[in-house]
This record gives sequence, structure tokens and C-alpha cells, in this order.
Amino acid sequence: MMTLEEALLTVWRAALVDHDSEVELGEKTFPVRTTQKKRLRQVDFVFDSQELRGLEQNPDTDSRWAQLARAGRRVMQFLSAGRYVANVVDGKVTLYGGKGSGADRSKSQRSPRKRK
Repeated sequence: MMTLEEALLTVWRAALVDHDSEVELGEKTFPVRTTQKKRLRQVDFVFDSQELRGLEQNPDTDSRWAQLARAGRRVMQFLSAGRYVANVVDGKVTLYGGKGSGADRSKSQRSPRKRK
């Protein structure tokens, strides 16, 4: 079974390196599209029942990722439910928030125990 990191790399490579018109993940195929305004490459795909979008970094923004894209690096951001969850820069995957961050967040939101 493919890991999330492997899936992200596969999408990144097909869209930004190989310039493929589609991405194959397991038994499913997903089209590589371009956004209408900026002509950025985009792939909507499903991994482990999670809907994801890979989106080529817009080089015309002020982010550090855009700065890398302007310098010729191949940058793709990945979103799930409208939130950035990862990126791939020249074949290096970065996951945002880390695994289990939801559990860590819920612990910090609990009210403190009262002392007896």
C-alpha cells in the first residue's frame, strides 16, 4: 500500500516534472488540469478516502514558497477541506502539523483538573 508521502510525490512528479495529463494512484486515474486565471497545474485526487488537491505554487505571491517557485524550484501545495496539509519542493515532502496533531490540540483545549 502506498503511503501519503508517496502519493504526494507521485502527484507532484506527474504534474510538475513529467508534465503528464493524468496521475495514476493505485487503480485510479486523476486528470491534471490548469487553473483558469493563472494557468497553474492542479490535481484533485483521493487518497485513503481523503479528498486532496495538489496545486502548483503561484510564483506571484509574497510567500517563501512563491519565492522558491520564482527561483525555478518546483513547488506544489496540497490542500484538504480547504486547508494546506503539505507541500513538495523539488521532491522533498513537508507535512504541516505533523501526525496526531489533532489529538495534541484536543489535549490543550481541555480544562485543567481541579486540585483536591
